[in-house]
Amino acid sequence: MAGRRRWSIEEILDKAVELLRTSDAESFSVRKLAAALGTDSSSLYRHFRNKTELLRAVADRILLAAMDGYRPAGDWKQRVTALSLRLREAFGEQPQLAAVWGRYGSGGTGSRLVMEELLQALRTSGLPDEEIPTRYHRIVILLASLIASEAGISSITPQEYEQGMEQFRVAVLGADPERFPALSHFARDIRPLGADRRAAFEEVLAAHLAQVEAQIP
Repeated sequence: MAGRRRWSIEEILDKAVELLRTSDAESFSVRKLAAALGTDSSSLYRHFRNKTELLRAVADRILLAAMDGYRPAGDWKQRVTALSLRLREAFGEQPQLAAVWGRYGSGGTGSRLVMEELLQALRTSGLPDEEIPTRYHRIVILLASLIASEAGISSITPQEYEQGMEQFRVAVLGADPERFPALSHFARDIRPLGADRRAAFEEVLAAHLAQVEAQIP
């Protein structure tokens, strides 16, 4: 009898990404992944000790993809902005995985490449070395939050989007002006959460970087 096929790490991660496109991290399991590969869980545990380690490897692949071909250019703010937009784009193509990165993080090569570039950019800003780790942490938290929030909107179905838009219109345009005077006043100009996402992303990031720049001696 032929032996059971041994799946490579890349093949395992490819299938994991495929499954995560149609589910979330909570419902994902090593058992389901093994079944999709036509093998048993024990064969996957040779490569990954548990589900968390596997999900971290999946997240790291997205970071590696974002850093592929990246070349730092411009001043520190331009570098941080360019890197941030690459991360946004990479997770935008696979929005289900944005929550995986935000929750599980990554300790692989992709993660180290992102960390190195952010730290290098901040070192050229003129910030004292003792302040850079904190500033780095704040930027990463901001990016993870923005990307995960945007991904949550991107992953809904067209039907869910239309239902949400209808509820938004009812909530805003139908607001009682006596109880919600400000909302009624701005109702025609209020945009739904999913509108102008790239512009909002860049504006929030730019405001944060301006705040960092104000702290430079």
